[in-house]
Amino acid sequence: MSEETRLIPPHGNYRELLSYRKAEIVYDVTFVFCERFLAKSDRTIDQMVQAARSGKQNILEGSKASKTSSEVEIKLTNVARASLEELLDDYHDFLRARKLSLWAKDSREAKFVRHLGANPDVTYSQYQEFCETRPPEVVANIAICLIHQTNYLLDQQMRRLERDFIEDGGFRERMTRAWLQQRGQNAKQKSHRSSKKRQTDRDL
Repeated sequence: MSEETRLIPPHGNYRELLSYRKAEIVYDVTFVFCERFLAKSDRTIDQMVQAARSGKQNILEGSKASKTSSEVEIKLTNVARASLEELLDDYHDFLRARKLSLWAKDSREAKFVRHLGANPDVTYSQYQEFCETRPPEVVANIAICLIHQTNYLLDQQMRRLERDFIEDGGFRERMTRAWLQQRGQNAKQKSHRSSKKRQTDRDL
């Protein structure tokens, strides 16, 4: 079967997705942030860590589901986006409640974090020293910048997924097309055999 007619099109590894790699950094930063700056009894820890994990895991699960269901992939990617938005709000709450500053988008610090994150191969190790030594205001703002970058990537990913679904359909639509194509081929073969048999009968 040719590449064009495969029911299950080729899909990349979820670890190749920039959105997943960025969400993984967000999770690592959030875990360290909660360990350093929130009391063990603070329920916000579970809330923030789970939101960060949900962002990462739903990208992973959506990528795996893409082999058989475009609808599920879109749904899970959207869940990842919503989870990170929830986490973003938690960081904003942390800063506001403690009267700490939120970096302006065009501030020197925010530009530095965005520049660092522009490298597709960046990992948590590039942020580790900042996250493990700087005060809470700095680490929270780093996390906020990273979440914005991840959400931007997820927005692009969602638009692509929706466009691909409109143009190519999901798994059920591909099955229907393949079934109709096979049915047409079977009908042609049957017609050809019947025509050949009639010709043989006439020759006899």
